[in-house]
Amino acid sequence: MINFFRQILRPKYEPLNKIEIIKQNLLDNFAYLSALQSEAEIFPVLKSNAYGHGLKEVARLLNDSPAKMVAIDSFPEAQIVFRNFKGKVLFLNEMPLKAYDYCRFKRSEFCVYNSATLKYLATHHAGVKIHLFYNSGMNREGISNLKLFLENNKKYLSQVQIVGFCSHLMAGDNDLETTRKQESNFMTALDILHQNKIFPTWVHLGNSAGIFVLHNKRLTAFRAGLALYGYSPLVGDNEAVSHLKPALRVLSTVTGCQSLKKGDKVSYNGRYEAESDTQIALAPFGYYEGLDRHLSNEAQFLIHGEIDFLAKIAGAVSMNLVCLDVKDYKIKLGDRVELISPLNGALNSVNNLANISQTIPYEQLVRLRGNIHRQVV
Repeated sequence: MINFFRQILRPKYEPLNKIEIIKQNLLDNFAYLSALQSEAEIFPVLKSNAYGHGLKEVARLLNDSPAKMVAIDSFPEAQIVFRNFKGKVLFLNEMPLKAYDYCRFKRSEFCVYNSATLKYLATHHAGVKIHLFYNSGMNREGISNLKLFLENNKKYLSQVQIVGFCSHLMAGDNDLETTRKQESNFMTALDILHQNKIFPTWVHLGNSAGIFVLHNKRLTAFRAGLALYGYSPLVGDNEAVSHLKPALRVLSTVTGCQSLKKGDKVSYNGRYEAESDTQIALAPFGYYEGLDRHLSNEAQFLIHGEIDFLAKIAGAVSMNLVCLDVKDYKIKLGDRVELISPLNGALNSVNNLANISQTIPYEQLVRLRGNIHRQVV
C-alpha cells in the first residue's frame, strides 16, 4: 500500500537526456528484411543492449512482430529478454558452464563451439536444444574439423537436440569473393551433417549483410543486427539498403547559456576560440553518455528553439557536458537538442557522426549509456 501511494505522489521527472526508439521504424525494418528472405526466419539480434537502443524496450516491442526467436550474447541479457519477450532466446556466445543450469530450457537454444560445452549440456540437461557453430573461415571461433567433432562426440550428440547449424561471415559487407568461399565451406559442412543423419531446422550463416548478399535456399534463418535498427550493413551505396529506417533518436536539453566576446576560449584547454561575439549553449551529454571526443569542434546538432537550427560543438566534449556555438539564435533553458537524428541524410545522423569520429555505426550506437532514459514512441 505504501508503494502504491509513493507511485501516485512521486514527482514527475522529465529527464534531461532521452533516447527514443521509433517502434514503427523497427517493425518496418523487420518486415522488409523478412521480405528479402521470404523463405527464411529472421532472428533479431539484441546483444549489447540491443545495439544501444535498449534491451528491455526492444524485446517488448518485438512482441508485436512475427519474430519467433531473438539472439543475445550472455546470461544477464537473457534474464531481461525472458521477462519481456514471449518467444525463444538463442544464446550466441558460450558462458561459464554453471550458468547454463539457470537458463529456461523450454525457451532457450544454445550455440555450441566446443566439446566441453556440449558434454556439459548433454549430461546435465535432457533434451537441450543446440546450434552447432562451425568455423567456415572467419577463424575466430567454432568447430574447425566437423567430421572429427562428430566422431569424437557421438555419445553426447545423441543426448541433445541439434536444431541449428550456424557460422558467421567475415566480410559480408564488402568482400563477395570471401563470402562465397565461406558459403561454400559452410554448405560442404552441412552436407557432412546430413551424411551423419543430422538435419537441423535452423541453418544460419548470414548476419545483416548476409540478408542482402546471400541467396541460398538451404539457409533457413538469418541473424539481423545492424539492419534491424535501420542502418546499412554494406559498404558503399546500395538501393536495397535505402529502404531501412533508423529507429533511434537521441535528445538532450539546453541547461545553460554563456555570452562570449571575440577571442574568448571555451572549456578544457581552450580548444575553441570565438571568432566574434557569440553565445554558447550547454547540454548535459558528454563522453560518459556516449558522445565521442573526436566530435569535438566538428559535429553539429539540431537545436529546437524558436526556430530549428544546427549548432556546432564548441571546444572539447567533456565527461558529462557539451558546449554548442548557437551564434545569434534565440535560445532558452529547456530547449531540446537533437544529438542523433533518425534521418539517414542528416548531419547528426549515426552514419555522419561515425564518419567524423573515424569509427563505425556499430560502435557509435553501443557506446550509448544504458542508464539513459529510453522511451518507445
